[in-house]
Amino acid sequence: MTRDGRTLDHRTLETIRTMAVARVREGERPSTVIASYGFHRCTIYRWLKTARRRGHGLKALAARPATGRPRTLTARQERQVCRWINGKNPRQYGFDFGLWTRQIVRDLIVQRVGVRLSLASIGTMLARQGLTPQKPLQRAYQRDPVAVARWQRETYPAIVRRAKRGQAEIYFWDESGFRADAVQGRTWGAKGQTPVVAVPGQRQGISAASAVSAKGAFWFATYAGGLTGERFVTLLRWMLRGRRKPLHLILDGLPAHKTKAVTHYVAGLNGKLTLHYLPGYAPDLNPDELVWSHAKRTGTARCPLQKGETLEARVTTQLTEIGRRPALVRSFFQHPSVAYISDY
Repeated sequence: MTRDGRTLDHRTLETIRTMAVARVREGERPSTVIASYGFHRCTIYRWLKTARRRGHGLKALAARPATGRPRTLTARQERQVCRWINGKNPRQYGFDFGLWTRQIVRDLIVQRVGVRLSLASIGTMLARQGLTPQKPLQRAYQRDPVAVARWQRETYPAIVRRAKRGQAEIYFWDESGFRADAVQGRTWGAKGQTPVVAVPGQRQGISAASAVSAKGAFWFATYAGGLTGERFVTLLRWMLRGRRKPLHLILDGLPAHKTKAVTHYVAGLNGKLTLHYLPGYAPDLNPDELVWSHAKRTGTARCPLQKGETLEARVTTQLTEIGRRPALVRSFFQHPSVAYISDY
């Protein structure tokens, strides 16, 4: 396999050229020398010709500064642009759009530095600073960072200690909805011709609730319609059926989770079930959210419903398969957003 010298830096190429010519002058065959470095056999003859120039010798093989127009922005200015962008919002600089685009970055540079670059140069500069275009995560502005930090450092560790004392189990609970006509992800297609994915003409929807533990346990149930307090109590009865150990259930603050029916039901269990509520607007703290993300990416998104197939049957089969894979369930707890969860 012939090596491409353009993949090597100038200093390395200079060393190879000098060593190769010196070996030929010591008596080795040019073809043997160049083969040992992996270059094309004709390459060494150009080096030998260059080295024979009068008054230059091996100095003629030295690396020379690359020609070309210097960059418009200095390295210091490029780093400054990176600091302006990374972790910041364009609205902080007076723009009316909340996402960074090459056009907005160019306008910001014009405002701050007085230099106008092409969009291609903007993209190259951002890549050079380690910035790449990414799909941002959406996070509610009502989210309380102090409450989130308190949950991770104080509240959840206290729940773990309490569960250990009572020899109880800890599960994270969440609900989600599935649609038969939902198309997740992307597919390749000809430019200007949007690909078509066949989905059932009859709209089908189903709701599901699930609970996961850091030890790989998984429970789920499906139901039709939205969640009410009475239905939540029914789901809790199903989940507790056959359980011997007390259960600490961590869930979000959905109104259906806090109705009088739920409170009355939990109080009548004499400590067998304890509900704990996550901070508001912080779904990323719940590993059960990752169950739904996995299910929706790998279910009907990959294989739409076939004729005569029901969405409820498909979702039930898929969630059953997740429950049979404890290693997969445990992997949901390895996401950085739920790294605070310990396998007690």
